[in-house]
Amino acid sequence: MSTLTGTGHLARLILRRDRIVLPLWVLLLTVLPVSYAGSFLALFPTAAERAAYADGTARSPSVVALLGPVYGDSVGALTAQRGGFLQVIVGLAALLTVIRHTRTEEEAGRRELLGATVLGRHAGLTAALLVTYAASLVLGLLTAAGLAATGLPAAGSLAYGLSAALVGVVFATVGGLAAQLTQTAAGARGIAVGVLGVTFALRLVGDTSEQEWPSWLSPLGWAPRIRAYEGERWWVLALPVALTVLLALVTYPVSVRRDLGAGMLPSRPGPARAGRALSGPFGLAWRLHRGQLLGWSVGFGLLGLVVGGAAEAAGRSVAGNAALEQVMARLGGASGLAEAYLGASLGVAGLAAAGYGVQAALRMRSEEAAGRVEPVLATGVHRSAWLAAHLVFALLGPVVALALTGLAAGLTYGVSVGDVPGELPRMLGAGLAQVPAAWVLAGLAVLLYGLLPRFTATAWAVLALAVLLGQLGAVLELSQWLLDLSPFTHTPQVLRAGWSVTPLLALTALAGVLCAAGFVSFRRRDTPVG
Repeated sequence: MSTLTGTGHLARLILRRDRIVLPLWVLLLTVLPVSYAGSFLALFPTAAERAAYADGTARSPSVVALLGPVYGDSVGALTAQRGGFLQVIVGLAALLTVIRHTRTEEEAGRRELLGATVLGRHAGLTAALLVTYAASLVLGLLTAAGLAATGLPAAGSLAYGLSAALVGVVFATVGGLAAQLTQTAAGARGIAVGVLGVTFALRLVGDTSEQEWPSWLSPLGWAPRIRAYEGERWWVLALPVALTVLLALVTYPVSVRRDLGAGMLPSRPGPARAGRALSGPFGLAWRLHRGQLLGWSVGFGLLGLVVGGAAEAAGRSVAGNAALEQVMARLGGASGLAEAYLGASLGVAGLAAAGYGVQAALRMRSEEAAGRVEPVLATGVHRSAWLAAHLVFALLGPVVALALTGLAAGLTYGVSVGDVPGELPRMLGAGLAQVPAAWVLAGLAVLLYGLLPRFTATAWAVLALAVLLGQLGAVLELSQWLLDLSPFTHTPQVLRAGWSVTPLLALTALAGVLCAAGFVSFRRRDTPVG
């Protein structure tokens, strides 16, 4: 029997299981760069306006740190820079997909059951990698076709699309290697996301300093240096291909040397007796959520620092362009361009915080599917207490994340304008104003878990819809009824005078109703539900 026997069957199984999530992240990450190109075409019709915008962004270290360098002032070059951060999300989605179908399967015991059939040793890892590679390639080709359809040069569009695809390929392989190193899926995610963070930091240091060499050590730094639309350097594409091959040459031998269910890194033995913190459902929930909460909090704090530091430069870069001023005003809702930028950026942070809330809420479904809920409920733990313990993190996590974002943004923006005491509370309030909308999506995830646990992935589809409406709605001037489908449409712009607290109260009440319905539904159904 070959070590790859059964790979095709496992690949089809992965496609069936991810028939909702996989197309969603591919579609979303395809549409966004195409929308950026359309926006630049409409907002910067003249070369002078594009040159002024490119000069403004290039002069801001914070903008370059977040988006990457800009090479040239064509619509394509501006689009390539604006879509630079999306490639971080491509890498994140790719590594999480591979870990989900490798280490998570082993941890849940399903890989051992499949291994008892006619299945090769490398079939599971290969199937997960091939599906993720294919999804990344489809994303890249669709992005290239979409950008070319807007009128951008085909060569540059292909270069940008392939750079995004190869970022996904590289970090899919990173996820495959991380899955061989640890015994738990959480540990594998921590290693892989840590590698992603290090590569982003290398790119940031290289792009914002006089020494460019750190960027050449990072796959995220290679992507912009292909210079799509500005004299493409096709040879740079060989770097992620070579790195992928190198990582694969390490990953496969490692996967053979370890036992099924074990990792190459030794597991640290736990204490002989559980601490008092694990004596109740909240302590157990804290143990399960603390690493994820800490990681997201650090990321949101860093995002706030960069956004606040870039606000003043962003306002200067679009000054004098009436069309862009109108769009920024609609997106951010503030009279000043810098505050409009901050409002729009905090709105994006709110969407990301909603993603954390959904992920934390759906941790309950993962625990149930892994068979760890029944033993807990067989003790004196009540169903409602167990669910409430997890719900605390689904609701508290967005509050912590958005508070840190607002405080960090207020600090750096306050320093840039010389008014830290005044800007710190304003930005904190603007960040916290996004919380009720994030709670609505977390509440929807709780309702789906309690009522229709097999369809919990629908919560991600609703979040993807909210992202699409938030990113494209104002620019494309979509119908108001369509925009109203997103809870974030109803979030008031607190950086503008005269805003009302009523929408926040209404969103909070809606989130409460959804959570309460989820509680009732969970108490009435059986566990587990496959």
